[in-house]
Amino acid sequence: MGQAFDAIRVRTLFLSDLHLGTKGCQADQVLAFLKRYDADTIYLVGDIVDGWRLKSGWYWPQAHNDVVQKLLRKVRKGTRLVYIPGNHDEFLRDFLGNSLGGVELADFALHEAADGKTYLVIHGDQFDLVVRHARWLALLGDGAYTAALFINTYLNVVRRKLGLTYWSLSSWAKLRVKNAVNYIGRFEELLAAEAKRHDADGVICGHIHHAAMRDLDGIAYVNTGDWVESCTAVVEHYDGAFELVRWAEAGARLRPENSAAASLLAQEAA
Repeated sequence: MGQAFDAIRVRTLFLSDLHLGTKGCQADQVLAFLKRYDADTIYLVGDIVDGWRLKSGWYWPQAHNDVVQKLLRKVRKGTRLVYIPGNHDEFLRDFLGNSLGGVELADFALHEAADGKTYLVIHGDQFDLVVRHARWLALLGDGAYTAALFINTYLNVVRRKLGLTYWSLSSWAKLRVKNAVNYIGRFEELLAAEAKRHDADGVICGHIHHAAMRDLDGIAYVNTGDWVESCTAVVEHYDGAFELVRWAEAGARLRPENSAAASLLAQEAA
């Protein structure tokens, strides 16, 4: 069954923190997701390419190139693509306000949903005090995070052999270390306050690799998560409803052998 028949059409798609150029990037999962979802508009909400890691050593396998080519093919077919750089791809901030190959570059965007509500779309690193004022500490933390992912990869090889499901060491730590929980909470509060400053109804961001959708004092806080651990994205349907897609779970239901279910979901989303 062809890709066009199986594709789920949505109004808007929000992706962040792919970290192309790193060994932790789950590029195959990104590509599978992009094959299943088509959108009128796609927002790339920062850290799509990991310039920090590429500076220390070049890593760019074919799967990473395939993701870039897939996104550009969507642009050629009429999709509007807005790229909002983050701290890892901050080199693109030199080109803000320009369009490169049909890709719009912006520091932030105000997205009007189908129901008339407005959302501030921003990566979020501007509100991370460690990134802004202690870059050396951010780089150190990035190295520790990479080490955790390395350990996690081999840990999950063992888990698969034992018939167990995927488990994320770093995600587990984020939710159990008091300082990490406080950091996430403070980050969410700052982003919600920034949305209010823009008179927006909500904020859609990335940066902290922690997917979430919640109400914060009347402001919709939406974090797209990442494609290093959680493989999550946010979609807006044509009625203005937002959905957090956990691809590691949803992808299994939308594989070719389950194409009938995929077709049904596509009809429901249309």
